[in-house]
Amino acid sequence: MMKGHDVKHYPGLGPLAVFFFIYLYAPLAVIIAYSFNANRVAGVWTGFSTHWYASALNNRALMNALETSLTVAAVATVVSTLIALSAALAIIRGKNVRYRKLCETIVNLPLLLPEIVLAVATLILFSLVNVQNGMLRLVIAHSAFCTPFAFLPIRARLQGMSLDLEEASADLYADRWTTFRRVTLPLIFPGVFSGAMLAFLISMDDFITSNMLSTGGSTTLPVYIFSLIRAGTSPELNAIATLLILASLILATVALLVAARGTRENAEP
Repeated sequence: MMKGHDVKHYPGLGPLAVFFFIYLYAPLAVIIAYSFNANRVAGVWTGFSTHWYASALNNRALMNALETSLTVAAVATVVSTLIALSAALAIIRGKNVRYRKLCETIVNLPLLLPEIVLAVATLILFSLVNVQNGMLRLVIAHSAFCTPFAFLPIRARLQGMSLDLEEASADLYADRWTTFRRVTLPLIFPGVFSGAMLAFLISMDDFITSNMLSTGGSTTLPVYIFSLIRAGTSPELNAIATLLILASLILATVALLVAARGTRENAEP
């Protein structure tokens, strides 16, 4: 009888996995710990304090950068998710789509190209068409490179979904919009939600494109954090990073819960 693939059958794999996760998450633990350091010098511990969290939240420039990032990310998420959903429906559910693989490649092209190339190309394009508004430039650029990140989970959900319910809806004389709204969208919603959350996080995290396209009054949070790093690390910067880690964990948890709920509902008879 074949033995199960247990970690004990692979000597050294367990300690290697432990070392990998320590290497991956130890820096985050250090940042979180030193965000509560009372000393202004980030690397010298003198006592516990939450002063730097209050300082970060009362930093007007930081709040403006956060507001800019949230605004750009929210608009880019909506736009990119709608484009990704439309593209996935057309490519996966389209009956007479020619060059299906080529269409998928075009949608996923921003994933294949270096971001610096896309950023430079976008900057040149905006210069040619004379787009000077920093927020508009950021929204357009973020929507473009976030689209493939939203597209992949939606496409995967559509590919794994049976056509039986959609065909049954058509047999009951429901039009395409009703079928999409009542049948298809509820079934693929976990994929749509996951894609939207992924697009939101990618937009919030982007630095290269934002740094090249932002103008006065449209500084995003990553660009602002980079300006702080150039002046030297501080407990306030650690506090900002800790808050971002917490927000990312909350979003990831919500996305996992929605995906798990969708899987359970689809598995129910």
